[in-house]
Amino acid sequence: MPLVSNISKVAFLGDYLPRKCGIATFTTDLCRAVAAEFPALQCLAVPVNDIPEGYDYPAEVRFEIAEQDLTSYLRAADFLNITDVDVVCVEHEFGIFGGPAGSHVLALLRELQMPIVTTLHTILREPNTEQRRVMRDLIRLSTRLVVMSERGREFLSSIYQAPAAKIDLIPHGIPDMPFADPNYFKDEFGVAGKQVVLTFGLLSSNKGIEFALRALPDIIRVFPNTVYIVLGQTHPNLLRDEGEAYRLSLERLAKDLHVQKHVVFFNRFVEPEELMRFVGAADIYLTPYLTEAQITSGTLACAFGAGNAVVSTPYWHAAELLTEERGKLVPFRDAKAIAVAVVELLRDESLRHSMRKNAYKVGRGMVWSRVAQLYAKSFEQARQDHSFIGRKSSPIKTLDEQPGQLPELKLDHLFRMSDSTGIFQHASFTVPNFSEGYCTDDNARALVLALMLQKLGHGSPQLETHAATYAAFLSHAIDRRRGRFRNFMSFDRHWLEETGSEDCQGHALWALGLCVSQAGQGSFQALAAQLFEQALPVAAEFASPRAWAFTLIGIDEYLRRFGGDRRANQIRELLTAKLIQRYMDASKEDWHWFEDVVSYANAKLPHAMILSGRSLNNKTMLELGLKTLRWLTKNQTSDAGSFRPIGSNGFFPRGKERAIFDQQPIEAQATISACIEAYQATGDMLWVTEARRVFEWFLGRNDLGLALYDPGTGGCRDGLHVDRLSQNEGAESTLAFLLSLAEMQALQNSLTSFKEPSGK
Repeated sequence: MPLVSNISKVAFLGDYLPRKCGIATFTTDLCRAVAAEFPALQCLAVPVNDIPEGYDYPAEVRFEIAEQDLTSYLRAADFLNITDVDVVCVEHEFGIFGGPAGSHVLALLRELQMPIVTTLHTILREPNTEQRRVMRDLIRLSTRLVVMSERGREFLSSIYQAPAAKIDLIPHGIPDMPFADPNYFKDEFGVAGKQVVLTFGLLSSNKGIEFALRALPDIIRVFPNTVYIVLGQTHPNLLRDEGEAYRLSLERLAKDLHVQKHVVFFNRFVEPEELMRFVGAADIYLTPYLTEAQITSGTLACAFGAGNAVVSTPYWHAAELLTEERGKLVPFRDAKAIAVAVVELLRDESLRHSMRKNAYKVGRGMVWSRVAQLYAKSFEQARQDHSFIGRKSSPIKTLDEQPGQLPELKLDHLFRMSDSTGIFQHASFTVPNFSEGYCTDDNARALVLALMLQKLGHGSPQLETHAATYAAFLSHAIDRRRGRFRNFMSFDRHWLEETGSEDCQGHALWALGLCVSQAGQGSFQALAAQLFEQALPVAAEFASPRAWAFTLIGIDEYLRRFGGDRRANQIRELLTAKLIQRYMDASKEDWHWFEDVVSYANAKLPHAMILSGRSLNNKTMLELGLKTLRWLTKNQTSDAGSFRPIGSNGFFPRGKERAIFDQQPIEAQATISACIEAYQATGDMLWVTEARRVFEWFLGRNDLGLALYDPGTGGCRDGLHVDRLSQNEGAESTLAFLLSLAEMQALQNSLTSFKEPSGK
């Protein structure tokens, strides 16, 4: 069957077998179905790898993308552009692409010169802010959008305002198999003469298998030869985070219910041919999912289209597919209802076979050959739409249009400076200085860095281990009775003071707030929330503006998770009021600052103002933050235009000359953070330029023309003196550089994937 137009090459972008996930199976099946239906069409695959070593892919895989490496997405776009691909077919699921809510894929799509047909495997009714941003741009960048259900079409139009004219409804593809008696297949699995109930797919806690198990005693009382087969390995993400805890809990439940002789767990990922034999052996296919929020189910489509009698909870895809006597719907989390439905179908053979036939007839329009034809029509329409709309013809960019290159992340020195207690304060050259011990300030910063890197996709077992150590240091540092942190600890693990500085408290609250807001940390997160709650009340007594600022940044992170916390909101209002009053008391016509001296970590003050202004939707507060940051950056610029932080050898008292040296990395890091926050608040690219200018201070764009960053170790020198670099690479300076690099990488990722800041 030839295509109408001159489409000769189609690339399929998504996970791909032998990676074990539903999207990989779908992408592989679709690619091969299109290739089989249109032999003259060249089909190639571009998979996303979630492991560094990748997979042993088949020949149609031509290019591989590293999930968290944004540059590999851009290289993939270049590859697709120069290899004359006519259409790119994207299999979209938030969890398979890198970046916040899978935003890295947008960078690839934005660079493509050909039409894009995007299949949406998940369409959320209540997306979070990042998911909504990704969907908005995905809809805009895609020439055609494929959904697999009417509910999906409705959601795209009503929730995401996608133009109805660019949406194609194509069912989930299924293998083409004959309508057969289940007894034909039962011998192969040793269940001849038994009633077989089947659930298959990657195992995870949202599948509701426990309710199916609880239904079994009632089913077995009526049909004692019933066997319940649970086919599929544990979902890789669940296996990584929790091991086999869920499967083991199901096995324990089966034993507690005394149904273990009637339950079979096949803990493996089966290939399509074997899967269809399992499906063929089933008298009833059961999907007891726990919530309605599943727009598409490949396992349901497969079993339904093969002519299984289906019992399911009414998640969106099932509620749409199992109408008109094509299946039975039961309430969520209702084992009794499952038992009643299964018993009724096993007892009433004519009803069961009628249901099977109805499903099988509808399934003829879902077989892969038919789905391939429908995709071909979508490709053809995309080609026409793309030609009509037009796109830029050249992917070549000038240097000015390309993102600035950032140093490669190297954590050697960070790990060298860390032991089982925490991170050491100082180094003698590149060797940890044991005699100076540890401090809470640096361990808090190190925890912030670890969390940032994990969010960027740079997580590793070694980093996770050190992150837990940094968190443990904070947990040990707090005096729970007083709610205050001690700061300095000797190498032999003795505290050198009863209470640390207010800035130390602020640093700890910043790290703990970030830990609370960042999902996926489990009990680690629970510990942070507990410590944050214990330490926050004391912040109301702080007199240090920097302690206020660090605390405000931590509160903002904390409230992203627990926005209804009244005490946190009250303390935020109190501290912002204090900071504003401090500005009113200190500022003059030529002195737009919060104090009579500009000293250290200066940009954290306007940073806190900008951040709080955004969060509270307070324009006055936001403008004050921007005003003071503009004034600060003006006073931190040399005659040559490079960043020149306020020197710590005297600082900058009002009415006096500012100190030029010693320049400290912490000033650069604070300024970069503030500039990025200013960009997020305003969308003004001047702040991006300013952040890049400041970052280049680390790389040698400074008064001495010497790089503070040490690419050999991954560390950073402690300061820039009047005539030389410090050769020591302590924790504060190294963390300042690594935090700056992480923030610049996150900014660059966002700029490459999106064309505007995130907003609130």
